[in-house]
Amino acid sequence: MHDTLSYSPDDLATTPKTALTAEELRLMDAYWRACNYLCAGMLYLFENPLLREPLKPEHIKNRLLGHWGSDPGQTFTWVHLNRLIKKYDLDLIYISGPGHGAPATLSNSYLEGVYSEVYPDKSQDLAGMEKFFRQFSFPGGIGSHCTPETPGSIHEGGELGYSISHAFGAAFDNPDLIVAAVVGDGEAETGPLATSWHSNKFLNPIHDGAVLPILHLNGYKIANPTILARISHEELDMLLRGYGWVPYFVEGDDPATMHQLMAEVMEHCITEIRAIQDKARSNAVTSFDQPERPRWPMIVLRSPKGWTGPKVVDGHQVEGTWRAHQIPLTDPMNKPDQFALLDQWLRSYKPEELFDENGTLIPELRALPPTGTRRISANPHANGGLLMKPLALPDFRDFAVKVDKPGQTLLSSTQNLGNFLAQVISNNMTSFRVFGPDETASNKLQATYMQHSDAGGKTWMAEMEPIDADGTWLSRRGRVMEMLSEHTLEGWFEGYVLTGRHGFFSSYEAFVHIIDSMFNQHAKWLEKSKLELRWRAPISSINLLITSLVWRQDHNGFTHQDPGFLDVVTNKSPEVTRIYLPPDANCLLSVVDHCLRSTNYINVIVADKAEHLQYLTMDEAIRHCTKGIGIWHFASNDQGVEPDVVLACAGDIPTSEALAAVAILRERCPEVKIRFVNVVDLFRLMPEKEHPHGMADREFDSLFTLDKPVIFNFHAYASLIHKLTYRRANHDNMHVRGYKEKGNINTPLELAILNQVDRFNLAIDIIDRVPKLQANASHTKQWLQDQIIDAVNYAHRHGIDCPEIRNWTWPM
Repeated sequence: MHDTLSYSPDDLATTPKTALTAEELRLMDAYWRACNYLCAGMLYLFENPLLREPLKPEHIKNRLLGHWGSDPGQTFTWVHLNRLIKKYDLDLIYISGPGHGAPATLSNSYLEGVYSEVYPDKSQDLAGMEKFFRQFSFPGGIGSHCTPETPGSIHEGGELGYSISHAFGAAFDNPDLIVAAVVGDGEAETGPLATSWHSNKFLNPIHDGAVLPILHLNGYKIANPTILARISHEELDMLLRGYGWVPYFVEGDDPATMHQLMAEVMEHCITEIRAIQDKARSNAVTSFDQPERPRWPMIVLRSPKGWTGPKVVDGHQVEGTWRAHQIPLTDPMNKPDQFALLDQWLRSYKPEELFDENGTLIPELRALPPTGTRRISANPHANGGLLMKPLALPDFRDFAVKVDKPGQTLLSSTQNLGNFLAQVISNNMTSFRVFGPDETASNKLQATYMQHSDAGGKTWMAEMEPIDADGTWLSRRGRVMEMLSEHTLEGWFEGYVLTGRHGFFSSYEAFVHIIDSMFNQHAKWLEKSKLELRWRAPISSINLLITSLVWRQDHNGFTHQDPGFLDVVTNKSPEVTRIYLPPDANCLLSVVDHCLRSTNYINVIVADKAEHLQYLTMDEAIRHCTKGIGIWHFASNDQGVEPDVVLACAGDIPTSEALAAVAILRERCPEVKIRFVNVVDLFRLMPEKEHPHGMADREFDSLFTLDKPVIFNFHAYASLIHKLTYRRANHDNMHVRGYKEKGNINTPLELAILNQVDRFNLAIDIIDRVPKLQANASHTKQWLQDQIIDAVNYAHRHGIDCPEIRNWTWPM
């Protein structure tokens, strides 16, 4: 491998050759000036976009909002990427990692003509440029991140830390794509970004594309220096090499010098990427077993924060300091010195040389960027729905569990699902991946890398040892992505689907919270894209399987008991989120098939990995899941009469405990009429006026009745059901049982008892709420209380639930 090429102004004399001719340098610098002018104009100008008349205070926006600091370095990078796209006909997209870095992407999109194509009123003339400037960080306009409204973006950047993982997700199974990912040096301090450097251990140069990280060190965050900018060159070089990269440094502040250095280094990196890929692909048969992974190139760009902006304001240095992070001139309308500086700064880019009399970029500069879909902001990978093809799904009915009679057979629903997912992988070897943090086998999905050898196993490009052949299932061409970083996995998954592919993610329930904020950001992206932007094509859904649930943490205890991710999900728009709680294996298959076919959703599926009783045949499961909520007739005895109580449930353990409660009451209190309702699609509980697919009031009332008690046994926190149903007619009669933050190292029944979702407490609750049982069932109630005491004592004595509980089945 090459040694680090550390180019800085002092090294220019020793550079082997000049990368750019004088004419190339002149044009590229002019184009860069045009980009920077647009960035500054977005921040400041309300009118007079090209300064065709003297600048006046009324030409300036009343509120100055946005960020300048990283923009010049990003536009500088973009200009150099354009040169190489044209020279080598590259298929390339750009990810802006620095927070609030949208002006750099927006300015390039506008100059490439893409922005005007997507938004015709932002035309490439004076009137369009004025609208383009005015909308930025302005009420009714666009934000300062690379939001979904930004052509060419798959990464908003509002929350820092995901640029590299999104970039790798885009590169997986995209052999011709290069993803240039600019990493802000503030962003580089985040935990998610730190782990994502290891993504290079999972990228196969044969069938994957490439990622070119560009660590942009401009020295400062919003108010402090950045760590990586304040360590020695040697230490930074060793850090990046330790992550497995070959870093090439471009450092300085003189534009002409930096253009030459960047052109040289970036071209070297692109040719190095091509050489790695060509070598691997020319020997593809043996390359799958190559002993060493490639060491990919990357760039460290060290340039001043706020480069080319005001150098000193009110006696303080601005360029190259934290003061350039946001608005470098904070009050030009009221401070004459700042007003003069603003005028001087904007005119320093010489817009009169860059745009013609109509306000259009001059022809020699319009010829500089690529054309058509080779323009970065027009690349279809950044609007992945245009490239998405439906999965070739097997018939999920072929994987059905045989159910002759309900509640007689025990098996793991997720283990059965693994067989289905393995076939999905085998059918879609270049467009479907399974993601999970070292828990695929723990979650009983090991069939995804065991049963189909052609599906490859678990992706791994790091070192392999002989012991790995004994059940570790590592493979250079694996389709299961495992890394103990939920952040990186979710970032890969999002980048993968945003560029047109499909996937499935499984996680322990308590720790899916690690990606709470990533879920939030993707949900916001989807909502904007789906509801407001017709030009963004639908992408495949994010499918999250939540397993290893709160109710079966026999040895993990309290730390692993948290079902609160569902509360997070319901805070987002029902237009883009769904929660499913399939009660058995056939329902899980039906739900997963539906989710894999869906687009523009985040589907959250809750299903325990442990063995559970199976209730519905496949035909029954399909009907039940299609409705999303329904009566289980085999467990109800209110046919033809009005029920005394409705017993509802959602989730596998809550369902089995509710059924056991029904069995107890039907034996001991046969006079009580119970309607048993199971909920698969949690959002069906919402009124239609709040959710477009909610149940109509009449349909809801027919299930839950208007004046009878409803006991709802729920998988998660009880407050969530009240939140979803608070506007339902019978809400006042709804009594919800759910997790109460009680429990530690318990048997399954003991944990249920502590949280009062067990069969005995449910039966007691029904007795207390049904008037005709209150006086007549006192003996039964006392028997139930005795059962609770006996069950807990047995568990503490034997370390296991009693045989009557462990072996319980639905009575024939």
